[in-house]
Amino acid sequence: MATAPIIDKIKKLLALANSSNEHEAALAASHAQRLLSEHNLAMADIDAAQQPDKADTVDTTVARSLPKWLRQLSAGVSSAFDCQALHHPATGKLTFIGVGADPQVAAFTFTYLDRTVRKLCSGYMKQQVSRTITNRHRELMRQSYYLGAVSTITARLREQQLRTPVTTGALVPLKETLIRQSMNEIGNIRTIHSRRSFIHADAYVTGQNDGRQVGIHQGVEQARSPRTGLIT
Repeated sequence: MATAPIIDKIKKLLALANSSNEHEAALAASHAQRLLSEHNLAMADIDAAQQPDKADTVDTTVARSLPKWLRQLSAGVSSAFDCQALHHPATGKLTFIGVGADPQVAAFTFTYLDRTVRKLCSGYMKQQVSRTITNRHRELMRQSYYLGAVSTITARLREQQLRTPVTTGALVPLKETLIRQSMNEIGNIRTIHSRRSFIHADAYVTGQNDGRQVGIHQGVEQARSPRTGLIT
C-alpha cells in the first residue's frame, strides 16, 4: 500500500495539471501518471474510500477535421493510458474517456505531444524546405514528418505500457466495463478508416528520429529547462 506522502504528492500534481501554464500542466500530469505506474496505483488507491463506479471524461480542443497523424497520436495516447478517445467533428473537441486520473493524464499528454511535434516539424521545415518547391510538395513533407514522429512516439508509449502498466490486473475488467458503458451512453460512434498515405521518405525518417528525442515522462524540474522541443 502506498504511503500517505506519495498519495499527497500525486494529488498535488493532479492539481497542478490544471495550471494555466501549458508546459507546467503537461509535465505535472505526466509526472503524476509516472508515480501512479511506479507505485502500481489507480485512482481507487488515491481515494480508497470508494471504488470507481463510472468513467470520467476530459475534453481538449482540436480541429474539426483531424489529419491522420493526429488520429494516430490520439489512439496511441489513449491506449497507453487505458482510455478511449472520441473526436467530435461538429465541435472540434477530442474526448478522452477513462477511469480516475487516466483521462486527465491522457488529455494533457496528448496536448503536450501535439505541441511538441508541431514545434519540431516547424524547425525541420525551416531548415529543409526550399522556397522554390510547390505547396503540394511542402505539405507532403510536413505530413510525412508528422507521421514519422508519431510512429516512433506511439511505439515508445506501447513499450512504456508494457513495462509499467497503468492499471493493476484486478481493475482492468472494471475499467473496461465502465468505459464501455460511457461510450454506449454517448450513442452512435463513427469509425474513420484512414486512407493509405503518400510518404516523403526523408521527411518521414527524420520525423522518426526526432520522435526518439521527445520526452514521454518529464520530471517537474525539467519544466525549467531552457530547451524547447527536444527534451531527453
